Amino acid sequence: MKKEGIYAGVICVILIIVFVISGFHPMNRTPKNVYQIYLNGEVLGLVENKDELLNMINEEQQDIKETYHVSQVYPPNGFNIEEYVTYNEKVTSANNIYEQMREKSDFTIEGYMITITRPKSETEEEKVTNIYVLDDEIYKEAEHRFITTFVSEQEYNAYITNSQEPIRDVGSLINHMEFEESIVIKKAYIPVKEKIFTNASELTQYLLYGTIEPQKNYTVKQGDTLSSIAASSELNVRELMILNPKFRNENAVLSIGDTLANGIINPILTLYEEVRSTEDVEQAFTKVTVTDDSMSYNTSKITQAGVTGLERITQEYRIINGERTQDTTVLSKVTIREAVQEITAVGPRYYPNVSGGTAGSINTGLDWVWPTNKPYVITTDYEPRWGSFHRGLDISGTGFGSPIYAARGGTVVEVNTSCANYGYYGSMCGGSYGNFVSIQHENNYYTLYGHMKSDIIVHVGDKVSAGQVIGYMGSSGSSTGTHLHFSLTTGMPNHGGVWYNPWSLFR
Repeated sequence: MKKEGIYAGVICVILIIVFVISGFHPMNRTPKNVYQIYLNGEVLGLVENKDELLNMINEEQQDIKETYHVSQVYPPNGFNIEEYVTYNEKVTSANNIYEQMREKSDFTIEGYMITITRPKSETEEEKVTNIYVLDDEIYKEAEHRFITTFVSEQEYNAYITNSQEPIRDVGSLINHMEFEESIVIKKAYIPVKEKIFTNASELTQYLLYGTIEPQKNYTVKQGDTLSSIAASSELNVRELMILNPKFRNENAVLSIGDTLANGIINPILTLYEEVRSTEDVEQAFTKVTVTDDSMSYNTSKITQAGVTGLERITQEYRIINGERTQDTTVLSKVTIREAVQEITAVGPRYYPNVSGGTAGSINTGLDWVWPTNKPYVITTDYEPRWGSFHRGLDISGTGFGSPIYAARGGTVVEVNTSCANYGYYGSMCGGSYGNFVSIQHENNYYTLYGHMKSDIIVHVGDKVSAGQVIGYMGSSGSSTGTHLHFSLTTGMPNHGGVWYNPWSLFR
């Protein structure tokens, strides 16, 4: 009896379990279509009506619509919906999902993402910049304004329409123009937390300065010129005209109260130009002193005035964001006028008066010879350059490996030959001068010859004469091409010496 009772109880339990299970069998319920909501892979919940959620996102974000003047707001990036058929009745309200998304991420609006990729260089890793705009025409207009900051509208239109006038006597034309960076424009849903450019003017500033912060400006006063404003702004005139494209001539007339940009640019884009030009380039004359015993003691007079030479040079060179690089390829040259030597007669026991001249110049009272072959081109003068000062002459056009001459007799006091013959902009090899020679002359004058090839043929302690070959032109150190950097100081350069304009020696 007991055993039969146990069996009956077990059967009873089994029947109850079967009954309960059969009571909850899906076949006895209606399946539902629902939507699983994900954000960046995280499940936020199930909703019955996806359109209700999307409409809520759009309707609740009126401030975004007003800020950007758009009619539609979209879910955050990383938002995803998957449709399910389920018997689970535990769905989440659209409002609950909306609040979760609002806390975890930013809603988006439709626009364009511009990806600017600057390739890896010797000084920096690959750099990627993303720019967001509502309309791709905003970017196209800003890019156009960026280009015409460095190239006049007329020159640019002639280039893109292949209608540049050929060079007849003097002039220039653009052989090629391109950006160093790759630029990709594509439609995108933009998170509203990102900076979204809504006008071309603001975006142009960002492309030029790398920031949207307010930039320096100068208000023109009586007596101001582009030259005086540039000098007070640590710019040269070319750079000031780059910042203010409406001025294309350094003698442009200014109006009192005009506002000029005078900040330092830090461009997002890098515009390369390859240019061919024919121009008349002055060539320095040399100075010679001769003793005339018939003259009074310690007197001097110029008996033959110096005249600069003039060469018509056809050349090709590169321009990067309005700044000419230091290399030049001379294609042809025609002598228009030969240089005439300046001769100064001096009396017995003559001691030169070495008083200073105009700002940055000095009268050495000595004879000097030009340190390179001729004809040559000055690619950067003794002048301000984007917030710093270029303390010498960059002389180009005579070619890689062409001879460098001592500008006057003296003693070699410093030599560096440790740098590669080809450097790059920003290199600090040789203190940025690359391979260089420094020569001490009488009266505590020094000349420095930078960016040379490593096969320098003089050594510290050597006595050199004026016009003696000391080495060869290269592109070492911080350099954008083959050239010689030629400097003049009183006192040893880079060791407490005072810098002067090297033109003091030849003009």
